[in-house]
Amino acid sequence: MEKRLTRTAMFFSVGFVFMVACAAAAFFFGLKLGTEKAEAAYEKEQLESEAAQVSTPYQQQDLVSFYHTVFLPYREFQSEWQKAINKLAQGQQSEAVSMLDGLSDLASRKRNDAASFDMQKSPLLGQAQANIINSLKQFEKASDKAVSLSKSAEGQQLIAAIGKEESYKSAVSNALAAQQSYYAAMMKWGASVDPEIPSDYTSTSIMEISQWKALPLIVKNKLMADQLNKRKQLMSFYPQDLTSRVDEFIKNGQQSSMKVRSVSAIVDLLINTKAVRYGDFIENKAALYDNEMLPQLPFYYQEIVN
Repeated sequence: MEKRLTRTAMFFSVGFVFMVACAAAAFFFGLKLGTEKAEAAYEKEQLESEAAQVSTPYQQQDLVSFYHTVFLPYREFQSEWQKAINKLAQGQQSEAVSMLDGLSDLASRKRNDAASFDMQKSPLLGQAQANIINSLKQFEKASDKAVSLSKSAEGQQLIAAIGKEESYKSAVSNALAAQQSYYAAMMKWGASVDPEIPSDYTSTSIMEISQWKALPLIVKNKLMADQLNKRKQLMSFYPQDLTSRVDEFIKNGQQSSMKVRSVSAIVDLLINTKAVRYGDFIENKAALYDNEMLPQLPFYYQEIVN
């Protein structure tokens, strides 16, 4: 009897150990399987997140970063350049030449600033950055050339001579191309936020006023950047300043009284009569644009001293 009990006890002991071993194996197998599933889910989430970032390269933070690190340094240089040219126009030759003499170094410093942040993950912003850098490089050459030209010309004659220089024309062309790309990037950002906004829009050769009036503000601004790029003229105002003057012109019914039938004709009239000023957008924003979506960029929401 005692011997039989011992065998039974041994049987139960072995069975118990076997069950514990199986339970432990099942636990660790389940743990491993759960870990693998969790890791797979995490990797999938990461891949989806990365894919989303690749598919939407025009995020508001990218636009803001470009503004502060690339666009603003260029605008600061442009402001100083235009001050020097204005001095020439006013007959203040000595002071203007002194300013131009320092602009070569300023262009170099601003070029380094503009190159300090990599914007290449967003194609349009990458193009704009490259064009800004090239523009400042050409302005560096144009500044030196302007000082040299000042030895034999002055006033309007000197301004005209500077305008004919290839370095100056290249600087302006690159700057306007950069501006066009920046505003196109804003429109792509807008399209990612609001499906009613197109990701790309090119004006017809003759845009009717009725077509223009139906467009979102962010698209209008891009079209005005296109217009400025075509003209290859360095202006102190922003595309949105031109947009606001076009809209004000239409709102006041001036297109009817002056028999102007297209947006391009209005733009020509406004630019040729110097009717657009830096700050027009900020001044007219409350009256003309209610609930229009724009990225949170300083030049849309606060007046900047130019």
